[in-house]
Amino acid sequence: MAVKIRMKKLGRNHQPFFRMCAIDSKAPRDGKTIEELGHYDPLVKDVDARAILNGERIAYWLSVGAQPSENCAVLIKKYGKDGTHVAQQQAALERIKTTRPQAPAPYIPPPKPPEPEPQAEAPPETPPAEQPPEAPAG
Repeated sequence: MAVKIRMKKLGRNHQPFFRMCAIDSKAPRDGKTIEELGHYDPLVKDVDARAILNGERIAYWLSVGAQPSENCAVLIKKYGKDGTHVAQQQAALERIKTTRPQAPAPYIPPPKPPEPEPQAEAPPETPPAEQPPEAPAG
């Protein structure tokens, strides 16, 4: 089986997204892949942050004879394990992290103030013991 490293198209109309995959050369473009090796999003504004690749796995597939397509070869040369633009890519990813909008923090209600302890009440006074009625004299 001849293995190629090529792009698999995902996304929808006017919003393309690609995954770089190791795939059988006779399989269709969006067919079953052997392994996904990274992704490429052409809609990201910063050019160096568009491709995220797994350089170690790409190096493995190239070592066992996989042939990259033309577009994949360009991306591997730039952003692969020892690529020419790896430092610029890391800087671009850091910039994106700081500018990317984040969801607001979840609301955590403030702790309730402690309830005052009930004050010890004085023991109730015992009524004087009733004396038995006096017997009539007589």
